[in-house]
Amino acid sequence: MSAPQYLRTPNLEFQDTQTARQDLARYFNVTYSRYESLFETLAEDAAYFDKSIPQRHPLIFYYGHTATFFVNKLMLCGLIKQRINPEFESMFAIGVDEMGWDDVDNTNYDWPSVAAVQEYRDQVRQLVNDLIETAPLTLPISWESPWWMIIMGIEHEQIHLETSSVLIRQQSLNLVQDHADWSPWPAQNSDSNPAPENSLVDVPGGSVELGKAQQNPVYGWDNEYGAHKADLKSFHASKYLVSNREFLPFVEDSGYANDAVWSEEGLQWRKFAKAKVPGFWLMAGERWKLRLMTEVVDIPWAWPVEVNCHEAKAFCNWKAQQSGEPVRLPTEEEWYRIYDCSGINEPVEGKPAKANLHLDYSASSCRVDQFPQGEFYDVVGNVWQWTETAIYPFEGFRVHPYYDDFTMPTMDGKHNLIKGGSWISSGNETQRSARYAFRRHFYQHAGFRYVVADAPEEQELSHYEDDKMLSEYAEFHFGDSYYGVENFPKALADIAIGAMGDKPALKALDIGCAVGRASFELAKHFDEVRGIDFSTRLIGLGVQLAEQGVVRYSIADEGALKHHCERRLNDLGLQKDSHKVTFTQGDACNLKSSYTGYDLVLAANLIDRLYDPVLFLGTIHERINVGGILMITSPYTWLEEHTKKDNWLGGYKSDGESVTTLDGLKSVLLEHFDLLRPPQQIPFVIRETSRKFQHTLSDVTLWVRK
Repeated sequence: MSAPQYLRTPNLEFQDTQTARQDLARYFNVTYSRYESLFETLAEDAAYFDKSIPQRHPLIFYYGHTATFFVNKLMLCGLIKQRINPEFESMFAIGVDEMGWDDVDNTNYDWPSVAAVQEYRDQVRQLVNDLIETAPLTLPISWESPWWMIIMGIEHEQIHLETSSVLIRQQSLNLVQDHADWSPWPAQNSDSNPAPENSLVDVPGGSVELGKAQQNPVYGWDNEYGAHKADLKSFHASKYLVSNREFLPFVEDSGYANDAVWSEEGLQWRKFAKAKVPGFWLMAGERWKLRLMTEVVDIPWAWPVEVNCHEAKAFCNWKAQQSGEPVRLPTEEEWYRIYDCSGINEPVEGKPAKANLHLDYSASSCRVDQFPQGEFYDVVGNVWQWTETAIYPFEGFRVHPYYDDFTMPTMDGKHNLIKGGSWISSGNETQRSARYAFRRHFYQHAGFRYVVADAPEEQELSHYEDDKMLSEYAEFHFGDSYYGVENFPKALADIAIGAMGDKPALKALDIGCAVGRASFELAKHFDEVRGIDFSTRLIGLGVQLAEQGVVRYSIADEGALKHHCERRLNDLGLQKDSHKVTFTQGDACNLKSSYTGYDLVLAANLIDRLYDPVLFLGTIHERINVGGILMITSPYTWLEEHTKKDNWLGGYKSDGESVTTLDGLKSVLLEHFDLLRPPQQIPFVIRETSRKFQHTLSDVTLWVRK
């Protein structure tokens, strides 16, 4: 099978806009069609709706998800002004990223038909092609360009091409079918073509440089940018990826029952999963079989074994016991050293890769001795390779403002990097700079090679609370008060509770909840509180507090000096009711239809950050019970970077007269609400450093649903 050349990530140094439009149109359409072709391996509609594994959505979600991603990101960056299908763009927006192997998604969704999703995908294809053909384009296309979102959507679909293929591989065999475009590599007879004997290759010490410059002309995800340099001592690395044959003695030696070779976390997973062999191995009679994407074959012993990180580490520990040598997985830095010593070049445009990549050859792995790369084989391609390294930010890392939850939720010390790409990896995934991380129990088209070297230095992990923005929010919500100004989220919650009087207090909705202080305060009075924010980085801290009752973060003192803080819900009197609070990511202008029946809705400092505040205000009555309270607070800081001027509620002249935001609020809300009382101003202070603070006044209005 030969893949089109445009599955390669294009160089964005276009000479003219016409070439840019043509190349991006080809890249988009080939990727979009290839993704749809993947789903043709599903034999019947039931395959779309029966979950492959309990922890994930059914495949119908992923078929719609990549299309809605385009629409949602294009709305954010302003390239489009109108949605295609708001219901789909909410339903298919957020996937399941299970944080534990037993984290089962039991949510019931009224999924649309396959035909309806296909019709929607067709509409999105037309939309994106029209944009590529006609939207204003200024070269070069950079991180800040709205066109970056088009490429982001294409690369996002490349990622799901791979992850969806894994789910199809995990689907019931009777629900999948062979497909000419998805044929596996012919499995050679293992008796006449045995797996090669693995050996060690010397890797000389030296320096490695990681990270890419912001001016790099090839698309990258946020975690790739910045810089990191390391000096490594010499080490040894296996010539080949670990084959099924090399892994077999570990299985036969009861490696899966040997608690001593498993990490504590790995042991917990193994016991929960009742794992006894790699996940894609099957025993039929007395013969080992291997599950491929759409079929089961006699196990090709010379192909790389595909395991999760726990299994790979257990094998290394077992091999260390057998050999008496320090066998382990390579670090990310060591993988880069192997890469650099192998003389590998980036894929050449228009030519098959010298590796099992991009679907250039087949829809499966191949022998571990098929593709030599320097003294090694499969430094890139065939299957991904697990590393010892949990993903972390490089110096200079910054989050892309339109996809703030791509990397940050994974920087928790629990997601290990995989390197090198697999047979289906395309686009950005095949670049030297690519950095993808998964939970250690996660199955991907991933195997491993091992190194013999002393244990790596303990990695200094960077968690959410080291991020400047998150630290400032944590301090604003849960930290000290400054200049005699009381805690702002608490003050708002107190006002809201006071306004409720003896009204029913069953459900409250906190939209724009950030890290959640007001949500926790409202839980003192309400039976159920849902906090919603667009940023998963922010609600992640609220979730941490709800689960652990504590958050630790660093705040700036001066220069590089920091103060370290610890805040506990119990100390704030919020622990007792924290179980009532649920945090969810969401778009205030496109909330799920199920968010209704609230006795209070709090929208704190939100409306002047929305792309369409009238849309939000014009529909919010549908979510509030009659007699319920809507509380809106805002400093009315209207900025075009957040809200196009045509969508401002106030702060402008019309027919020579000043229009205030309160005027705008009344014009939208009075049809369904009464203004409870005149607005009041509540101050708040945001600490930036020990000597720099922001002091702001927020207008508070209370509205009663008619």
